[in-house]
Amino acid sequence: MKASPIRIVLIATTLAFATAGTANAAGCLKGAVVGGVAGHYAGHHAVVGAVGGCMVGRHLAK
Repeated sequence: MKASPIRIVLIATTLAFATAGTANAAGCLKGAVVGGVAGHYAGHHAVVGAVGGCMVGRHLAK
């Protein structure tokens, strides 16, 4: 069974928002912006890039 890209994005977004605390919101937002722009230019995957950037930004801000 192959997972659809939309389903993967929804799961990743849900996990990112569930684990993001208020103290780490700045890291998540900055990472989401950078990841979204990078994803857009790397093949129109802005949402996937934003989710990944949010998770990386949150990790680095910790």
